Parts: sequence; C-alpha cells; structure tokens
Amino acid sequence: MLLRFSVENWMSFRDEVTLDLVATREEQHSNHLVPIAKFGLKVLPVAAIYGANASGKSNLVKALSFAQHFITDPPKLDAPIPLRPFRLSKDFFERPSRFRIEALIEETVYEYTFSLSTDRVLEEELKRINATTEELLFRRGSGIEDFVLSEKVPEQDKQRFARQGTSENQLFLTNSVSQKLTAFKPVFDWILNGITVILPDFRFRNLSNGMNETHPLFDKMVGRLCRLDSGIASLRQIEVSPESIIPKALIDQLTATLKEGQSFPFGPFWETQGISVRKENGVIIARRLAPIHQNERGDEIVFSFADESDGTRRLFDLLPAFLHLEDNLPEVFVIDELDRSLHSLLTRNLLEHFLDMRTESSQSQLVFTTHDTQLMTQDIFRRDELWVTERDQTGASKLVAFSEFKDVRKDKDIRKSYLQGRLGGVPKFKSTSVVCEDEATVR
Repeated sequence: MLLRFSVENWMSFRDEVTLDLVATREEQHSNHLVPIAKFGLKVLPVAAIYGANASGKSNLVKALSFAQHFITDPPKLDAPIPLRPFRLSKDFFERPSRFRIEALIEETVYEYTFSLSTDRVLEEELKRINATTEELLFRRGSGIEDFVLSEKVPEQDKQRFARQGTSENQLFLTNSVSQKLTAFKPVFDWILNGITVILPDFRFRNLSNGMNETHPLFDKMVGRLCRLDSGIASLRQIEVSPESIIPKALIDQLTATLKEGQSFPFGPFWETQGISVRKENGVIIARRLAPIHQNERGDEIVFSFADESDGTRRLFDLLPAFLHLEDNLPEVFVIDELDRSLHSLLTRNLLEHFLDMRTESSQSQLVFTTHDTQLMTQDIFRRDELWVTERDQTGASKLVAFSEFKDVRKDKDIRKSYLQGRLGGVPKFKSTSVVCEDEATVR
C-alpha cells in the first residue's frame, strides 16, 4: 500500500509536498481504514484532490507517473533525463528534483528516495522501516565510490558490481534487479505492478484483448454497465474479416509469430472500435467488441462504440480499474480527472461502491483528482481523505489536506466553505479594472 509520496522541484511544485495516506486521528468513517498492527498505524484507501485549473493537481499525478517510469523503464545510456523542474525561479530551475515513495510491501515498509539533474542521478537511498527503527539498505551518491550497502543485504559482491555497472543517468535499484539480484526486487515489482496511473486520455486496460464470455471481467462489466444506466445490455465480440483491416503481409507475419490462443488489440481501442486479433487453430481471427442494446420489444441491437456517448466511453475506460479495486488486491490506482464526462451521481456511485465493499484486510487504494464539488462531502469522505492544491503568488503549488484546517469540523459543510474560497484551491478572478499584459500591449 502507498503510505506517502513526496516530490520537490517538479513542474509547479517548487518546495516539497507530500501526499500522506496514513490516517490521522479523525474518527469519521473508521470503517474505511486498513489497520497495520505491526506498525501501529492505519492507512487510507482513498484520496480526492481538488484545486483550481493550473493549481497543480495533474502535476502531482505526472510526478508519480514520472517516478514510476524512471524506475521501471530507465532512459538509454547517456540519454538526458526528461526532468521538468520549477521554471519560475532560476535558482530552482538549476536545482535537482527529488522524489520519495514510502510503501507497505509484503508486510514490510520501505522508503525509497532519489534526486536527479537532467543528466544524472545525484542521490538514491532505500530504507527498511521497522516498528521503532529505520534500517538503511543502501545509499548511492553521484560517484562510484560514494556507495553504502548494508551488510544484511545478500550477494554483496554482486550488488557492488551492479553499482559499478550502473550508468550515471540510471538508478542502482533498477540495475540491481535487471542483474537478476533479488534483494530489492519486491520494491521494484510493487512500483512496476502495484501502481497504475490513468491520465485523462489514457485507458487502464481495454477489454478487447481476447475478451469473450469466458473473460474474468466479462460478467462483472456487463452487470455494472447495466446497473449504471448506460443503456448497454451486454457486450459481444463479433467476428470481422482480418483482410478488411490488416495487410496480408502482416497477417502472414502474425500467423508465423503469434502463439496458439495468443491475442492482442489491433491499434488504439476507440480508433479501431475494439478490434483484437487472435490465433486460433493456426489461423488469424479478428473480432470487434460491440455493445448490445435492446429495443422496445427486447430484441438485441448491435451498436459500435462510435455510437456511444463520451460519458459511456469514459465509464467503459474506468470500470476495469474499479473492478480491480474491488478485488482488494495491493494496488493503488491514480486517476487524473476521474469525473471527466461522468455525471456526478454516477461518479459517486462508483466511489461509494468501492468504499462499501472494503474490509480491514482490503489493500487496494484510489487516488484521484476532480473538480466535482458534489463529491466534496463528509457523507462520503473523511477530512484526511480530501486534499486541495493551490498556487501562491510566486506560482508555486502547495498541497494541503482538509484535516489541516482547524475550522473544518466534522459537522461542517465543507463544500460551501471551499466554494467560498475559505480552503483555497479555487480560481481567483481579477477585477475588470486590472490591466493584464496583453491588454496593455493592445492599448
């Protein structure tokens, strides 16, 4: 489970900010919490992040996405590191960017920190957090000689050799795992598989990848699409001619390279209307995933996803993520603009269903950004589950939990306070008497 994520000098975040998913002493919705008895703490399953446009909400999501990809898919040797430091201060533009992930992984808490310039890793550190103490597993500086490795880490010689072979623009953790060393693999695997970031124009997982009536998500998807008033009665894969969509040379190549029963989506899901190809009995088969509606007589009518509304398509994008969340696996889903194209009541239904299905052993988590103030209610969330981003006068973003505001009582209408600007994170419109730069130029 994700406990904390911190970032410093990244896009609009000049100073360090921390998204903290360790619960406060807040008493509301205690059924949400996951108790970790070994460490004497409780973990939040959800964090909703509000803020005005350009306040930094998406930048926080992008920071976590960057950190994940830099760890699991490092740049090529000598390639520049695609950093995006705070640009409104020359001093900070030339300073390193810093990232820290603290997570509960297989009943052990790890804290992993690294700082970067555009051409090298400057610092890297992994700690194991015990109930009362911290244990340094390794610390790596910018030089080969600046490396500390705990004596408790196995395969000492191989680890030190892996450090020597780590290029300046890559992480030692990544190289250690790539060398088949297992000491830090649980951390790497959790960052790779335990975090899923869904940006507004990205999809979590398309269901056209071999989906049919036997697919594990098929019945759940159909049931939820129906109950959420999408108008879709069912889903069906309809066979189409491979020759009509795939060049013959590619068909021959797929026939030779695909394994029997192997399938994959043919191009972007919406552009290809959910077409996937599969090798069956040595032959390439193409199928289109189609939504099925019913007319007034109950007859089934085959639609395409081009016929569906933006909201239905967005729901189809997000439902697999929520179904995985409800399986209560140790995964954290980070969704930017959760409410995009969705009705407020539909979004609320998804969130409440996720929270209602939780037990003390549930380890799935959801972090999302939103503008939907109808969700900003203590009927759904605890105060420490609600966050706000805001830019100060220097253009730097801050991140604050509602639980940090002293006047946010558990009986308070926090949506009203937020919209009145008492909690920050709302647009600050300038008076018409204020002359902006472009207007001044025109005048």
